[in-house]
Amino acid sequence: MPGLSNTALPLYEKVKDFVLDNIGNGNWPQNEKLPSEHELTSSLGVSRMTVHRALRELTAEGYLRRVQGVGTFVSPPKAQSTLIEISNIITEIKARGSQHRAEVILLERIERPDQMLLDAFEFRKLCPVDHSMVVHYENGVPVQLEERYVNTKLVKNYLDQDFTSIGTYDYLQHSTPLTEVEHLISAVPATERHARLLHIRERDSCLVLHRKTWTGQTIATVNTFTYVGSRYSLGSRYLPPNK
Repeated sequence: MPGLSNTALPLYEKVKDFVLDNIGNGNWPQNEKLPSEHELTSSLGVSRMTVHRALRELTAEGYLRRVQGVGTFVSPPKAQSTLIEISNIITEIKARGSQHRAEVILLERIERPDQMLLDAFEFRKLCPVDHSMVVHYENGVPVQLEERYVNTKLVKNYLDQDFTSIGTYDYLQHSTPLTEVEHLISAVPATERHARLLHIRERDSCLVLHRKTWTGQTIATVNTFTYVGSRYSLGSRYLPPNK
């Protein structure tokens, strides 16, 4: 296949490797505009969907930035060190050979968000947001409480989905491109709600990951992921930028 390695990787992973190789060897320097999806499809001999997925995932991982109506560009290295990648807990659990189950605790529309939510989304006027709470189980044991607030202007039909059969992460990835992600982590004692939903004792240690995502300049989601400290760890493996 022209331009792609002959490994047994899925096609979209080969496209990702092709893009990363061109970035790494300096063919596509930072802020360089990439060839269009149509040009990549033609030159690599793969489908438009394959190229789209590869570019979308590289954008979520911070290697690219996509400007609607303009194109895709190589992202400059960020000053802040990467601690963890954006990830899908369902994929993580299944990759370990474990059984995943999701329990939807809450799925609602908040027509009049409080000031804290309005500030989090940087709304200038009152706008509704969709709200979900899902507990993720690994082999029958709860490991994560996922709480999401979703911008209804960017993500449609969120409340109509069955999040026991499709992950919220997957639906959001298909609904709106994520061009920027912010992560903050803290350690907290379990509240009464945490204890009840995660089957632990109140004040047991929990790790809380706060994630905010953007599509362009607009905040798409405001999320909180609470992990049982004794059952989960957070981290990543990545290549540091070439100096």
